Amino acid sequence: MDLAPVGLGTMGVDDPSVVAAALDVGYRHVDTAQIYDNEAVVGDGLAAGDREDCVVATKLWTDSLAADAVRAGTERSLDRLGLDRLDLLYVHRPRGDYDPATTLPALERVRASGLADGIGLSNFTLEQLRTASDSLDDIAAHQVEFHPFFRDEALLDHAQREDYPLVAYSPLAGGLVFEDPTIQAIARRHGTTPAAVAIAWVTSYDTVVTIPKASSRAHLEANLGAARLKLAPEDIDAIEAIDREVELFPE
Repeated sequence: MDLAPVGLGTMGVDDPSVVAAALDVGYRHVDTAQIYDNEAVVGDGLAAGDREDCVVATKLWTDSLAADAVRAGTERSLDRLGLDRLDLLYVHRPRGDYDPATTLPALERVRASGLADGIGLSNFTLEQLRTASDSLDDIAAHQVEFHPFFRDEALLDHAQREDYPLVAYSPLAGGLVFEDPTIQAIARRHGTTPAAVAIAWVTSYDTVVTIPKASSRAHLEANLGAARLKLAPEDIDAIEAIDREVELFPE
């Protein structure tokens, strides 16, 4: 699946105008989830904007992962979003009612029925990815926490070897990038912001795209444009050498 380098993450978004503005400035990937409790808000924003060629993704929560609940859960999300088909449907976390032997075939049936174009995974371990590969025709995307202070090299390697997008959430590390002296120094050299540096670093990896959240039009435009920032090799090396590991959303 082809995904734009920067999409819109919507966790915490409660105003449809944010989504409509994102579409207006050029976003073509909008990501939500059942557990965010805002699919209807996102749907209203999609209806108010031009969503032509826009990938719309949502994620089934753990209580919609039993084999007999997958289709009904998908249909509820579609109803809230005001859509008849999803571009990308994720397993949000492999927990709760998730069973790879039954959940994933149920998701394949949802795809075969035309309710979703691609089946993605989120927050899977490498072992869980390998198991899932046995039951899925292909992995459309894998969404994981990925930012200058935390990345899983094994998951990155798997995405690159199997040629599917790794979708990086929390690329700004919950605001920590604004406080880091290394990232601040790189931003000063490029005449830009720490946020732009972090997004440019994330999207510098082959197959990695990202979905930062933003609310104001200025931040939406800045995040979208950050993927065009070209960091020097020494900038990338400096970020990768940061001696800090902070996982914001551990299992």
